[in-house]
Amino acid sequence: MSAKGNYNTKWREEIMEYMKQNEDKHLTASSIYTHFKAEGFKIGMTTVYRQLDNLVSEGLLNKYDLGQGNSACYEFSSHSEECHKNECFHCKCEICGKLIHLHCNELMTIREHLLTGHAFVLNPFRTVLYGVCSECREKGLG
Repeated sequence: MSAKGNYNTKWREEIMEYMKQNEDKHLTASSIYTHFKAEGFKIGMTTVYRQLDNLVSEGLLNKYDLGQGNSACYEFSSHSEECHKNECFHCKCEICGKLIHLHCNELMTIREHLLTGHAFVLNPFRTVLYGVCSECREKGLG
C-alpha cells in the first residue's frame, strides 16, 4: 500500500465509520452524501467520491458497478469476505434497489456451460441478475 493509500482525513474516517455501521447495506455515493448533509456536515460530493475511490483502492470497501444508468454502490468489505474468496453472483431488486449476494451451484453450472459450450468466460463477481426481491413481492410491488 502506498503512502497516499494510507492518507487519513476526517472524511475518510467518517465515511469508513458510516460504512461499518451499515455493513449489511449497499450504499451509493449519493446516499452517503445525503446522510452527512442531513447530519449537518459540510461535505462535497467530490470529496465523497474521492474517499470512496480511495477506500476501494485500499480494499476496505467493495464497489459494484450496476451498469449504465445505475449508480455504483459500495459496501464494507469485511462483510463480503466470503463473497470474494468464493465465486459469488448478485441479484438486484428493480423495485427497492437491494443488492443480494448469491452463492448458487446452479449458476456455476451455467458458468461452466458458457465456458465449454460457448468459449465465454463469465465473471461472477460482476454478474448481476435483475428481478424483484421477496420483500417487494410480499408487499405486492412486483
